[in-house]
Amino acid sequence: MRTVVRTLPEARCALAPEPTPAQSRKRSGAPWGRRHRRRFRHVCAVSLTIALSTLACTPQGDPAIGTAGFSDDFERSDLGDLWNNTGGPYRIVKGQLKVEGARNKPLWLRRTLPRDVSIEFDVRSDSSDGDIKVEVYGDGVSKAESVSYTATSYVVIFGGWHNSLNVIARLDEHGTGRSQGPARKVESGRTYHMKITRRGATIEALVDGQLLASFKDPDPLYGTGHDHFAFNNWAVPLTFDNLRIRPL
Repeated sequence: MRTVVRTLPEARCALAPEPTPAQSRKRSGAPWGRRHRRRFRHVCAVSLTIALSTLACTPQGDPAIGTAGFSDDFERSDLGDLWNNTGGPYRIVKGQLKVEGARNKPLWLRRTLPRDVSIEFDVRSDSSDGDIKVEVYGDGVSKAESVSYTATSYVVIFGGWHNSLNVIARLDEHGTGRSQGPARKVESGRTYHMKITRRGATIEALVDGQLLASFKDPDPLYGTGHDHFAFNNWAVPLTFDNLRIRPL
């Protein structure tokens, strides 16, 4: 995504307004000098540039998912404008979304999630390694820039780490902020129906109606930078279909 930075030479910092000459004399006994004014304006310009750069890197104005919900059955030839592909080999084949070897470059939905939500989809892994992965409440643009990847979301993983763990992780799937669910392996070639819900501070993931993992977050991710959904993938061949999202 291209970063847009605007130069606004007359900008002022709202949190620290420039003192008037009278205020300067009262505080320090000396007038607000030209050197101090230049330094103040430079600090303001740098702060404004950083703020604009941050906003430019986060989707602004993506439509919200309303009461009618959202669905995608992938019955078309290409992804189109609904999705932001951050660099993975995502493609539609015979009405299904397929990916293999994305290396943590998610496919972000260009819609913002409601505060409480239900997300359902069908998924199949054609590998004995399992490793089914999606992200919820991320920023809509993040991707791995190296082998290491820290998400901006909750990462839901079914059959991760060579089909040994089922987890919901907050931001870092390899960190301590994650919840591990009951033991269950992904069967290669089997299609599962997954459902992820959030109500308040609790996120739950179900597979074919059975609990995969549950995570209660005392500081829930939400708002700008934490309001998008994504399909993700590391290496195995995955197939997704019949996405349904609705507010709770």
